[in-house]
Amino acid sequence: MIPEIGHFALMLAVMVALAQAVLLPTVPALKRVTPLLQCICVTLAFGCLIHAFVTSDFSVTTVANHSHTLKPLIYKITGSWGNHEGSMLLWIWVMGVYGAVLGFQRNAETLTTTALVLHGILQTGLLLFLLLTSNPFERVLPVPYEGNGLNPLLQDIGLAIHPPI
Repeated sequence: MIPEIGHFALMLAVMVALAQAVLLPTVPALKRVTPLLQCICVTLAFGCLIHAFVTSDFSVTTVANHSHTLKPLIYKITGSWGNHEGSMLLWIWVMGVYGAVLGFQRNAETLTTTALVLHGILQTGLLLFLLLTSNPFERVLPVPYEGNGLNPLLQDIGLAIHPPI
């Protein structure tokens, strides 16, 4: 159920990003609402992915391919961005946070609006790419009993923490 919530949050984030890209030039009141809502949706989705890794939900293909029940918690969390799907979601989340911060800046209105429109276009493209070609919440049947484990190269504390930093 949690992966479906994450998938739905990503679909909602696409709609909000598209609304931000299309409606923001004509409805300036959306300047703070759309980036914040988009950030909340992507944060929820990323949280759902981390939850799937922490709880070893091997019904999710990404978790089955990049996690293992015997790994320490730090490497289970690291597994969420230690693959293509998770790292794309991590970067989309980072962009969402920066977009939300930009929405609350008191800069020149034209510059901020233009930047947020471009942000909405980029987020729409990246989110559609993520959902259509590399969905982090894709299910696998039959559900494997155990996962493949994290790439051994990523099982170092420096490599585990560098992407979010």
